[in-house]
Amino acid sequence: MKNHRNTIFYFVITGGFSALIYWILALGKGLEVHKNFLRPVAENGHWNDFIESMSQNLHHPLAILLAQIVTIIIVARFFGWVFRKIGQPSVIGEIIAGIVLGPSLLGLYFPEFSLALFPVDSLGNLQFLSQIGLILFMFVIGMELDLKVLQNRAKDAVVISHASIVIPFALGIGLAYFVYFRFAPEGVAFLPFALFMGIAMSITAFPVLARIVQERGINKTKLGAVVITCAAADDITAWCILAAVIAIVKAGTFVSSLYIIGMAMAYVLVMLFVVKPFLAKIGELYATKDSINKPVVAIFFLTLIISSYTTEIIGIHALFGAFMTGVIMPDITKFRNLFIEKVEDVSLILLLPLFFVFTGLRTEIGLINDPFLWRVTGFIILVAVIGKFLGSALAAKFVGQTWRDSFTIGALMNTRGLMELIVLNIGLDLKVLTPEVFTMMVIMALVTTFMTGPTLNIINYIFKTKDDTDLEEISITNFKKYKILISFGNNEKGKSLLRLANSLVKKQNNKATVTAMHLTLSDEVHAYNLEEYEKDKFLPIIEESKNLNQEITTLFQATVDIESNIAEVANNGDYDLLLIGLGKSIFEGSLLGKVLGFTTRIINPDRLIDKFTGKEGLFENSPFDERTRQIIAKTKTPLGILIDKDLQQVDRVIIPIFSSEDAFLLDYAQKLITNNNSKIKILDVNANSNDNFVLKSAINSLEQKYPKNITLIDENSIKKDLLEHLDLMIIGVESWKVLLDKYSVWLRRVPSVLILKH
Repeated sequence: MKNHRNTIFYFVITGGFSALIYWILALGKGLEVHKNFLRPVAENGHWNDFIESMSQNLHHPLAILLAQIVTIIIVARFFGWVFRKIGQPSVIGEIIAGIVLGPSLLGLYFPEFSLALFPVDSLGNLQFLSQIGLILFMFVIGMELDLKVLQNRAKDAVVISHASIVIPFALGIGLAYFVYFRFAPEGVAFLPFALFMGIAMSITAFPVLARIVQERGINKTKLGAVVITCAAADDITAWCILAAVIAIVKAGTFVSSLYIIGMAMAYVLVMLFVVKPFLAKIGELYATKDSINKPVVAIFFLTLIISSYTTEIIGIHALFGAFMTGVIMPDITKFRNLFIEKVEDVSLILLLPLFFVFTGLRTEIGLINDPFLWRVTGFIILVAVIGKFLGSALAAKFVGQTWRDSFTIGALMNTRGLMELIVLNIGLDLKVLTPEVFTMMVIMALVTTFMTGPTLNIINYIFKTKDDTDLEEISITNFKKYKILISFGNNEKGKSLLRLANSLVKKQNNKATVTAMHLTLSDEVHAYNLEEYEKDKFLPIIEESKNLNQEITTLFQATVDIESNIAEVANNGDYDLLLIGLGKSIFEGSLLGKVLGFTTRIINPDRLIDKFTGKEGLFENSPFDERTRQIIAKTKTPLGILIDKDLQQVDRVIIPIFSSEDAFLLDYAQKLITNNNSKIKILDVNANSNDNFVLKSAINSLEQKYPKNITLIDENSIKKDLLEHLDLMIIGVESWKVLLDKYSVWLRRVPSVLILKH
């Protein structure tokens, strides 16, 4: 009876009170007579009433906004993926996505659908949400700026940076002189129009530039340090100039704007000498903690909002206040990283695409419908490139850079990206720019950002130096060595991979090299103080290498496509073996996991490409997760996938042979015996060696050469205690599928498994 007590109580309570509710509702119907209540009559039928209700719900502002957000995120991520695949920053794809969803394409060919998805009265909500996204984004940009870098390397960088601003600024004002009469809005004076043309020409996209520098691996070089410092100084200077320009535009005259500029300077002084020390004290208290509690987060976000509100009221735009708040954040790497992680995903993934699409809705390519207008657009692009590219390059050459480095700096500083769009939208909101000029300048932003990658490639091709030849000679020399590349995500898995690599080359250190690689996922905004992040990530690996007496080379990169980059490094580096850990999903083994996996296979663009190119069949019913599947597909070098169960040593190993194709595993057995003195048990499943002369000869050769290290066993010898006392199972990639189908019970007993692809 006690076992059913809760069930009885549940039915008594729910049933009794349900009856009470029904009785009260029945009595309530009698009250309707005294209120002259008329019961609605379904004239069109209940189904039509339901359809009408659904139609009203679909046109509700919240429903429209949610539909817009879903559409925008999907389209923006798709175009971002496409442009990443062709070696371009994803921000270009997201800008293109905005133009596609705007009147230039969707509105032109599907006007009814465009009007239904983006009705005019809904654009206000979209604009406000996008502005919130920009405020969070500029807050992160401010935090990304490492002011210590500016202090240490400011001498040359400030010269290059300010030259890269003043030269295009002057050219932009000169351009404004020629286009003012034809393109300036009615009632707008020459001064504000010219100033906005100047600032639009001189802006640099610091986050896009920083990511390109990291992806090309020059962030640790002297050139990379100079470029990052130049971009940081450029960012600070440009935003200060923009604040002054906005003040002048809103005030009407330069003299009137001095009041606004004076208040802005007072605001900056308060932020630097009052708010910054206060926030620094809070940062010191929480510097050593792994998380920040909600009251502290509330203080910092409240500071952000008040700062943005203050600058908006003063008249220099809320974005400057957000940027300034990020700059004065406590100068503690861990503390800033925690905040960036909290803000970055919401800003970049959810809210910033809304800004791109809102910009796209304002961009009407159809306005440029005349050859003359396209010539003007081309001239704007030419002036922008000459001013920024050549201005930066000549200044860099003047301070002592080589021509190659000078042109590289010029190409990178010419990148405009998202920052340009922010300036242009402010100009359009202030009615300083017409929709025609706005569209021309958006095209200029796209072209100058798109050309950065190809320009860098051309510069590298033209300026082939002796250093490049030396590197090629070194790589040819090293090719004779046995080269292992380990790619790790977390430290524990990295240490296990290092122990495994060490066991393969331990006694041949002079004839082998081990490279430990860590890739960090980075979109348009780079991680704050990557040098500190890299140091923290590699410290446990370096300590483990010292314990093993194993020399290693470290390799660190920021990327937007980890799987492709792992394969690219392995393929281009002529490695003999790539070792990775098996990725696992948090939904693994659940019904949700199966649904998500099926959905991923349908909508994943890489899967679709594999389908069309015929590669999908290679991985049909693949037992690997999506990340590992992509690495297997793209890697041409031998690959080892470690299923790590805290691998500490590789002394006792079992190698199951399921077919003659597994003969290559015996090469690894020999390496383990030679370098690590491992004890190898070869499990000849179904006595395959009896039917294959080559396989049998290889096994016999190992038995004769290493009688104390090799033991040949069959399935009957497999006992529970045998598997549990082993360190590692090594198996071929094709046999792995067979093992999962027929012998999966073994996997619960073996501590770790290494899956090898020849």
